[in-house]
Formats: sequence, structure tokens, C-alpha cells
Amino acid sequence: MVVSEKAVRAPSQARATGLSLISWVLFASSGSLAAAVMAAGWSPAEVTSARIVLAAILLVPMVAVLRPRALRFGRADLWLLLGYGLLGVAGVQLLFFVAVARVPVGVAMVLVNVAPALVALWVRVVRGTRLPGLVWLGIGLASTGLALVAQIWQGTRLDLLGVAAGLGAAICSAGYFLLGEHGASRHDSLGLTAAGLAIGAVMVAAVAPPWTLPSGLLTTAAVLGGLRAPVWLVLLALAVAGTVLPYLAGLRALRDLPAALAGVLSLVEPLVAAVLAWLLLGQSLGPTQLAGAAILLTGAVLVQLPGPRPRPDIRSGCKGRRSDQESSGARFGWR
Repeated sequence: MVVSEKAVRAPSQARATGLSLISWVLFASSGSLAAAVMAAGWSPAEVTSARIVLAAILLVPMVAVLRPRALRFGRADLWLLLGYGLLGVAGVQLLFFVAVARVPVGVAMVLVNVAPALVALWVRVVRGTRLPGLVWLGIGLASTGLALVAQIWQGTRLDLLGVAAGLGAAICSAGYFLLGEHGASRHDSLGLTAAGLAIGAVMVAAVAPPWTLPSGLLTTAAVLGGLRAPVWLVLLALAVAGTVLPYLAGLRALRDLPAALAGVLSLVEPLVAAVLAWLLLGQSLGPTQLAGAAILLTGAVLVQLPGPRPRPDIRSGCKGRRSDQESSGARFGWR
């Protein structure tokens, strides 16, 4: 029986890891797409608002028609939906753009990617789940690699509000992982993503109403890797490939992947974003950034080494189910 469970768990984690990486690669693609739109005259807040509102408009009706049961939530789910939509969708996007407007982009990237460490601390302190030493080592190496990729020493301006916004974005990002892990095991990924995007769209629309934008901005040409396309087409790609699909893939991954591990895998996003900026926008990577990329990937690999391993249940004589927190940690040997 133990061998059978182990054989099932390993492919599940491998599949979830793949989905999580796909999610962050897609999220990373949104950076170059958004940069092209902003170069055409849009502000960061306007791009964020149009992106999330359009994603909600596309996904919610589709789920309502094809899988209406996925949108059925109880009153007890209200806080989960509000938290996921306000923190995981709107909060992290808006606060990150506030940060990049006030501190260097590299510093903002490092601040928001404090999230994996926050998730690991939550799992250790609040849930009481022991994480293997390799997980902590992997988080440290990945964070160091990210700092090298982002080159945080470039630019000395330090704005307290910008730093606070970056750390706020990290807290919101940690909320995305923890709430996503909680909701993914209980609800359909399509329904939870649709509800989260709808709630997030209301929030960002209140900050930057997309319907107030001049219509001429939609037909302005955006440039990507030498190709020219109308802004509305780039925004459509940003909403589908850079928002809907990565949120869906990320939630589905969190059904079989601990939030602490998913958080570390998210550090791949700025690395992929840097590579895409190099290919599409001509922003080259230096030797230090390449070294940082190697360190970051090493850290991400180390986090995965503990792997899922069976844990004997020393309380086998006790009746009843273990709590979700206990089973989550035991399922991956993180107890």
C-alpha cells in the first residue's frame, strides 16, 4: 500500500511542478507585453486595470456557460473569495506598480519576491510544519540569484513608500499562494479563478477605470521584437496568455503542490522575464545576471530534492481524519 501511494504521489507532484512552472513562464511573458503597451503611452495602472478587467470579461461568462457549477460558492467561502481576489489578483499587481514607480525596478522585484520566505515562515510558525533544511537553503540561494539578476545595487534612491508598497506586494503574493492552496483543494480551479478575477477587476477598475481611456490608445501600435501590432491585440494576449491561463495553471498546481514549494518556483518568473526582455526588447543580460540565473535555478532545484516521501503514521491506532495542515505536510514529507 505504501509503495502504491508513493507511486501516485510522485507523478502528481511532478505534474503540479510542471504546471506551476508553466504558470510562472506565462506570468513572465506579461512583463514584455505590458512594457510594449506602456511604451505606446499607457500608464502602469491603466495596463493593470485593462488586463484584469478584460480577463474577467473573457473568463467569467465562459465558465458560467460551460461549467456553471464551478461558480457555486457558499457563504463560508466569502472570505476566501474576497481574500484571493483582493490580495492575489488586484493587490499584488497594484502595489507592485506603485513600488516600481518609486524605487528601481530591480529593488521592487526583490521586495515582491520576499513572498516565498513569508510563505515558508507561515507554514513553519502558524501551521507548525517543519521544512527540510534544503528548502531553506534553496530559498536563500534563489533569493540571492534573484538579487543578482535584478542588479539591485544599480540605483541608490530609497523611497520608504516604494519599499512599503513592494513589501505589501510580497504579502499579497504570499496570500495568493496560501489562499490558493486552501481554495484549490476545495473548489474547481475554473470557478475560483473566475471569481478571483471578477473581484480583482472591480478593485482595479475603481482605481483606474478602463472605460475612461481615450479610444485612440487602443489602436496605437505596440512594438514587440521588431513586430508591430495594435495595442488592443497585445492587451488581448496579455489578458489570455498573461493572466487567465497562468492563474488557472497556478491554482491547479496548488492542488498537489505545497504553497512553500510553489512560492520558490515563482522566483523563476523574473528570470524568464529577463530572458524575454532580452529576446523581445533587446535588453541584454550581463555576466553577473547570468551567474545569478544559475544560482537561482540551483536554489529552485534544491527545494525539490526532499521530494515526496512516505511518512509512517505513528498514530495509526487513532480514529478519524488528520487535519488538512497535517496531511499537507505529511504528504510531502515536510513534517
